[in-house]
Amino acid sequence: MKQNYLSEVIYQVFALIICVIVVHTVYVAVILPNAELVLEQQAALQAADDTYVAERSMYVILRDIEQETCIILMFWALSIIGMKTRRVLQERALLDRELLQVSDGTSILPEDARHYARPVQALPDQERSFLLPRAVLSGLHRFGSTRSIQDASNTIKDICTGEADRLDSELSIVRYIAWAIPSIGFIGTVRGIGAALSQAHQAVSGDILGVTVSLGVAFNSTFVALVTSILLMFLLHQLLLLQDRLVLDSQNYCDEHLLRYLQVPDKEAMQ
Repeated sequence: MKQNYLSEVIYQVFALIICVIVVHTVYVAVILPNAELVLEQQAALQAADDTYVAERSMYVILRDIEQETCIILMFWALSIIGMKTRRVLQERALLDRELLQVSDGTSILPEDARHYARPVQALPDQERSFLLPRAVLSGLHRFGSTRSIQDASNTIKDICTGEADRLDSELSIVRYIAWAIPSIGFIGTVRGIGAALSQAHQAVSGDILGVTVSLGVAFNSTFVALVTSILLMFLLHQLLLLQDRLVLDSQNYCDEHLLRYLQVPDKEAMQ
């Protein structure tokens, strides 16, 4: 678990660095030059014709630092969501396998717990760290030591509950990003409105180009922040749904493939 945590931290750091490099490169090479070209063309057309209405350009909408920051954070969060989704799908693949190989009509007695635990313990290290093998092994070990089906059931339930809490807490960075993106958009809104107010004297004299550009910064940053936030929250909730289903399905798997086969000898049950 500690090794997995370290690998995830390293992955997140490198993912952030790659997102910054890639997005900034696209901005420098494509978005910023085209945005400047569009603004120059619009300024020339507006100077020649007072009735000219400029069309919205995607390059102009995306050109400011707030929008670039929002896009970087969105791709960073998507890379984390992609990593988590991949791991959940790998864990779900175990649900289609028969880990214990218990045939119908067979009972697992407390002294058989170690025997049935061996196939699970023989799994590769990565698969053995998944939720389902941990829950099965914990249930078998608990049943073998306490000779109580109820204790085994409670142990499996505790493992699944703890895993649900862990999966939820590991998404705190994604939730923070989802909160930070609209905040960054609001910063762009404040900056754009402040710049527009500082050029109000030009608008009074008839030159409204500076005011419209500054107001464009305000509205464009809010627009991009809200769009990226909506997309990110949708994917985040899809991941949460996958994780919740994994925990519930793992617990049901233990009920169907382990707990219903457990049996305590009649003499011990009577005691």
